[in-house]
Amino acid sequence: MLKRTLPLLLPLGLALFLSGCGLATHFGSPAGLQAALKPTKGNQASGLMTFRQQGNEVLIQGTFSGLTPGAHGLHIHEGGDCGGSAARNAGGHFNPTGARHGSPASPSHHLGDLPMLTAGQNGSARFQARMPGLTLDNAPTGIRGRTVIVTERPDDFTTQPTGNSGPAVSCGVIRPEP
Repeated sequence: MLKRTLPLLLPLGLALFLSGCGLATHFGSPAGLQAALKPTKGNQASGLMTFRQQGNEVLIQGTFSGLTPGAHGLHIHEGGDCGGSAARNAGGHFNPTGARHGSPASPSHHLGDLPMLTAGQNGSARFQARMPGLTLDNAPTGIRGRTVIVTERPDDFTTQPTGNSGPAVSCGVIRPEP
C-alpha cells in the first residue's frame, strides 16, 4: 500500500514544503517596529511604542510614564539618533512630502506629526493612532531607523515648523522588534 501511495504523497509534500517556505519567510520577518523612549537629560519621561503596518496605514500604540500631567507633542523625526542637547541629533519632523507642519487631522501636515499625547495626573499615558501614508520599510515614507520624540509642551499645530511644543523630554529610535 505504501508503494502505491508514496508517488501520490511526494508531489503533495513538495507543494506543502514550497508553500511553507514562503510562509516561513513571511512569518520569520519582524511583525513590526518599536521604539523604546528614554528620558533626555534632566527629564524622567520614558515609554515604549509599537508600529504595525495595516494596509495603507500604520497602527501606532504606546505606553508612557514619568511625564508631567497634561498634553505633550509627539512626533516622528527624520534622524535616527537621540544624542545631543534635548535630542537635537534627531533632526526635524519627518516630512518626505515637503508639507507644512499641522494637525494630523488636516489634509496637509508632516507625516511625522502625530496626535497629541495626554498624560494623567500620575504622569502616565496611553497612545493609539492609525496614520495613513507611513510605511515600516526604508522607502521615502518609511519610518524604520527614525526617531520618536515626546516634547515638553502641547503642539499648537500652527507654528512652523515645530508646533511650538518645546524641547524633547523623551526620545527613542524606531527599530525592528526583537
